[in-house]
Amino acid sequence: MKKIKYTLKKLRTLRYKEFYNKAKEIGKKVNKSTLFILFDMARCAIKYGSGYMDYFEFEFYLLNDSERATYVTGRINSDIVGKYNNKADYDKLSDKVKFNNLFRDFLGRDFIDLRYTAFKEFKEFIKDKEKIVVKPLNLCGGKGVEVIEIDKSRLKNEYNVLKIYNNLVKNEQFLIEEYIEQHESLRRLYGGSVNSLRVITFLDDNGEVQILNVILKVGNGASVDNFSAGGMYTFVNDKGEVFVPAIDEKGNVFDKHPVSGVKIKGFRVPNFDKIKPFIKELAKIVPSIRYVGWDIVITKTGVAVIEGNEFPGIFQPKSSISGIRIGSLPKFKEYMNI
Repeated sequence: MKKIKYTLKKLRTLRYKEFYNKAKEIGKKVNKSTLFILFDMARCAIKYGSGYMDYFEFEFYLLNDSERATYVTGRINSDIVGKYNNKADYDKLSDKVKFNNLFRDFLGRDFIDLRYTAFKEFKEFIKDKEKIVVKPLNLCGGKGVEVIEIDKSRLKNEYNVLKIYNNLVKNEQFLIEEYIEQHESLRRLYGGSVNSLRVITFLDDNGEVQILNVILKVGNGASVDNFSAGGMYTFVNDKGEVFVPAIDEKGNVFDKHPVSGVKIKGFRVPNFDKIKPFIKELAKIVPSIRYVGWDIVITKTGVAVIEGNEFPGIFQPKSSISGIRIGSLPKFKEYMNI
């Protein structure tokens, strides 16, 4: 019954034109008819709970049924969230200001909320900063997030500061944060954004924090590293080394970063040994949200949290570039009753 409800819900919100175009694109790639791919997509949606983007991103068209059954799909991910995350506490992570206040000791940066900050306080906050990050409170996926460079010469004129302040209020970019300086090696990889790690954790029945996956997200032409903003992602092993090339939302594969030229596979995440103790403390702060995707930045001196996602995205390597034909579901089942 749950499978049927999920499928019907997805059918109501399905973007049919995109669904058809994606099937057509895949069909050309694997020399199959669009109709064949559409039927296979529909079968996988019913049998495994995979949306058409799951089918595309995890390359179900290259996998047999037993291999497909090992993947965490949209329906399975939704079921995990529903079972292990208390909806009443979602706002402790989703509300950016609440999150910053609750996780203040893990942020590694100062912040203010313009809804409750007078102009004079704003001016005092930015006076010694070279950059600030401004964020809306009601958007996700990096939308509305901007990095603003502070021109110290213009700060002497109060009108210039007031103009910045009024513009931020007008755009409802109420959360103002101190800019985090990422580690030099990550800046060399791509310096246009703060490149973060998405660390997927689960708080098991014994109260132990299990790290399920570590993903490196890298910007590409934008000031944020989000997938939806043209960014790319790849996978990091338990030694802190990237073991596959990166991909973007369109399925493009990157052996080297197109801007910096830095090789992606084999890249070593700095200060990786500091992540595990940090994340295991962090993930116990809100024990009612047991399954979380944390965005972590490696700084010059350590580790800091950017945000926590109570509805984590799904990340599993493409078989065509990794050689891995098993998804994350077996590992999830080691710790979850799913």
